[in-house]
Amino acid sequence: MARGRFISLEGGEGVGKSTQLDALAEALGGRGLTVILTREPGGSPGAEAIRKLLLEGDETRWNPRAEALLFAAARSDHIAKTIEPALRRGEWVLTDRFLDSSLAYQGEAGGLGIEAVRDLHRFGSQDYLPDRTLVLQLDESEAGARARNRDGHPGDRIGSRPPSYHAAVDAGFRTMATREPARVKLIDASGPAATVTARLLYAVGDLLP
Repeated sequence: MARGRFISLEGGEGVGKSTQLDALAEALGGRGLTVILTREPGGSPGAEAIRKLLLEGDETRWNPRAEALLFAAARSDHIAKTIEPALRRGEWVLTDRFLDSSLAYQGEAGGLGIEAVRDLHRFGSQDYLPDRTLVLQLDESEAGARARNRDGHPGDRIGSRPPSYHAAVDAGFRTMATREPARVKLIDASGPAATVTARLLYAVGDLLP
């Protein structure tokens, strides 16, 4: 049986990841592929337990290094228990966030440094990477409006951080796209949802059987 493919969707707050994850899964399923949807932090029982620790509580609950370590621990369990078994079964795995979120959020915006966070991933997960990472990009004002309309509240302890933090997150994603252009693709998230889904499909077209 052919090994499946592993695709991560990334982006800042309010860019439409959840909507597009479902739409891309449906489109791939329509091509005869078996698709598994998952998320980070989370995606396995152990990682879901860590998710609560990461996203609940006040801003001072964890220092940046502790936060990065928790994400790395959750990701290691996620890969071992959910992602890798599905790929071996020939299934496609679509995840809402993966390593590049840690690089952008904790590494770039959190000030730890992209390489320091990547080193945690090398240790915890042997530098396990998606076949393709799709980063949804949207004008900051539109993304903010979408997030407010979606949530109606400030969000979790990471999503509610100030605009300067989220601008640094966006810069981090762009850095990864520059460093690894074959894996990380920036996707315009503006316009109708169906148009954005078509852009995502085009970006993984070379991976389709």
